[in-house]
Amino acid sequence: MNSNSENLLIIMSDEHQAKVMGCAGHRFIHTPHLDALASQGIRFTNAYTPSPICVPARASFAIGQYAHQMRLWDNAMPYKGQTSGWGHALQSRGINVESIGKLHYRDTEDPNGFDEEHIPMMVVDGVGMVWASIRQENQRVVSSGRMLGEYIGPGESSYTRYDRSVTGKAIEWLSNRRQQENTQPWCLFVGLVAPHFPLVVPEVYFQLYPESVLDEPKCHPNSGYKRHPWVEKQNAFMDSESKFRDWTERRAAESAYYGLVSWMDNNVGQIISALDDSGLASNTTVIYTSDHGDNIGARGLWGKSNLYEEAAAVPMIIATPETRSRNTAVENHTPVSLVDLAPTIVDHFDTDLRDQHPGRSVYEIANQADNPERMVFSEYHAAGAVSGAFMVRQGKYKYIHYVDFEPELFDLESDPEETVDLSSNLDYQETLNRLNEGLLSICDPQETSDLAHADQADMIEQYGGREAALTMGAPGATPPPETT
Repeated sequence: MNSNSENLLIIMSDEHQAKVMGCAGHRFIHTPHLDALASQGIRFTNAYTPSPICVPARASFAIGQYAHQMRLWDNAMPYKGQTSGWGHALQSRGINVESIGKLHYRDTEDPNGFDEEHIPMMVVDGVGMVWASIRQENQRVVSSGRMLGEYIGPGESSYTRYDRSVTGKAIEWLSNRRQQENTQPWCLFVGLVAPHFPLVVPEVYFQLYPESVLDEPKCHPNSGYKRHPWVEKQNAFMDSESKFRDWTERRAAESAYYGLVSWMDNNVGQIISALDDSGLASNTTVIYTSDHGDNIGARGLWGKSNLYEEAAAVPMIIATPETRSRNTAVENHTPVSLVDLAPTIVDHFDTDLRDQHPGRSVYEIANQADNPERMVFSEYHAAGAVSGAFMVRQGKYKYIHYVDFEPELFDLESDPEETVDLSSNLDYQETLNRLNEGLLSICDPQETSDLAHADQADMIEQYGGREAALTMGAPGATPPPETT
């Protein structure tokens, strides 16, 4: 795969489950624009987030390092440009690099690696969700509010209004770029918030998904499914499933999420149409991805914050002018991660990252035969987690290591829905040990979990202690900035 283009357009949504695209084989979702992009590019079928929560995932994307390398563990530890990332590498080459929309970094005044940040969404007050960093089980606060929003269903929210503004700004930016005589290459990052909760979506998209088209909830606790003890404790932190007013509202939450995916798809389509109309498409590569997925009620879980496929896997599509001209869909099955996108972006502009990073350019990966044995890694040390959780994916197996809890092992080839834990099956002990060795080659789980707890405790102390931390930052979803 060769980019064969000077310019790069990166579109990142928020909380888009990898399976929820028509091109991924989803049974009923309407994503015609993402499907069209995939039909003209390469879709990486086994892409993962480095951490299934917004702020660490986006910092990893910016820098190309894991959360434990950056020591940015949760939504109260935002990126502030302290480590150079792909944006800085582009700036050093004189590449025009700008952003529009959600970044979830600390502050616009920080050296984030952009020449200009248009209507950026940053963490609240530059500190984020501090209260959720109190993770010791005997000290943490169980949220009494509804993470998914007090109202669920058709309508408008501050998030849909924000995405409308972000999309409009991206269209305007591309139109203005066409009119400029400047022929220097550019990189534009566009951050959309959908399908992130609140679960409110314009009615036309909500109506696409009546209850009659929805699947039965997967592994719902009411059916006798028992959640893993670590997951049970993490979910108890907010437990969205228990806060629905009734089953009808619970099903409406699914309809709203799927509607938000289609709403986001429509916005992506508008941006790509603007690129095509600008005359810049023949010299621009497009990357689409998301920061993490969403459980959408599987196992009675909502949001992200665990390492199952619903939350940890992400969509990733790359379409170059060459692949778009061929109009042929290609699927690559080599496991990849958002940490691979930082070296991809600098590779696109023929530069490199200054600091050590574990990723590899997906241009290089796409140029070689599929390598299912490539190992990818994810970790979680944020809201609700009483200890660190770690995942490695290699070949058809996924291993989840929970500090102080029993692990889980899944064969994603025979059991893609992760319903059969093989970790206690003696026939799979060699596989379990091999994947654990792979994990240890990346980090020591106990030491890493302890370091995360220590860093979070130090931060809480610096902010004045537990009682002070409970009053700081965002209570839940980050409010968007004013756009008018």
